Amino acid sequence: MEALVAAFAPIWVLTAVGWLAGRTGLLGADAEAVLGRFVFHVSMPAALFTVVARTDLASFADTWVLAFAAGTAVASLLGLLAGRRSKRSTAERTVAVMAAGYVNSGNLGIPVAAQVLGNASFVAPVLLLQVLLVTPVVLAVLDATTGAARPSPVERLRRLALLPLRNPVILGAGLGALFSAAGWRLPGPLAHSAELLGGAAVPAALVTLGLSLHTPPGAAAQRPERGELAVAVLVKVFGQPLAALAVGTLLLHLPGPQLRAAVLLSALPTAQNVYVYARLYGAAPVLARSAVLVSTVLSMLTLSVIAWSLGGG
Repeated sequence: MEALVAAFAPIWVLTAVGWLAGRTGLLGADAEAVLGRFVFHVSMPAALFTVVARTDLASFADTWVLAFAAGTAVASLLGLLAGRRSKRSTAERTVAVMAAGYVNSGNLGIPVAAQVLGNASFVAPVLLLQVLLVTPVVLAVLDATTGAARPSPVERLRRLALLPLRNPVILGAGLGALFSAAGWRLPGPLAHSAELLGGAAVPAALVTLGLSLHTPPGAAAQRPERGELAVAVLVKVFGQPLAALAVGTLLLHLPGPQLRAAVLLSALPTAQNVYVYARLYGAAPVLARSAVLVSTVLSMLTLSVIAWSLGGG
């Protein structure tokens, strides 16, 4: 539990800093929008490039990743089915799917894996799966459904083909994968610059999240629909790890360490990146913000139970 508290503490501190900055008006009225664009267009692409370029793509071949992927697929499908019953747009339902199945593999996954699993490298294939497979699909849907009204089939194909060039997150991850596969490395000064920019991604995203919690005077407080939020959070903190557990034990017969990795990493809360994407595309940002906060609180309990029941280290 002490290790989990140490991993979660920066999230709460930086989110609180963002809330205080919003409440005091320290960063100005447009701080949330400007900082969110900085994260999406500058810092996050640099972070993804740096991490993926240093990660061996062969880690995809680990058998336990199938259990994690199955849990992600089940959680996403449940989120999609729940969203189809609402009057949400396609883009908003896409954000709801991410809230239910996109884990915080970066700033939470690494310390949790290091402290509980005894090896931070377990996070690498999870990060690659989300960055190279899940994120491009999600951003393609958001891009296609929040652009021009009723684009023609040809226009849709053109926008989809050019998405990697227009979307800095996908471009950064793709270039990182290319560098990893080819064994390339940036020259020292450029590599250090990318590391400095990427290092700002997580704290800036958390401060942005904190800024969103402050409601300006005279503005109505925005709250998500309770049923929709409950479904997303319950699927995230309970459904996804249970699905990974079922696949890992019943179908893959994973050994203890690999089963622990699949279930524990599936139980990580919703990533703050979900809010960044939702805010940028104007698709259900209140739901995304609330899902990040509530799932992060509940996951402290679920992660502790999983670490205790399946063992660690």
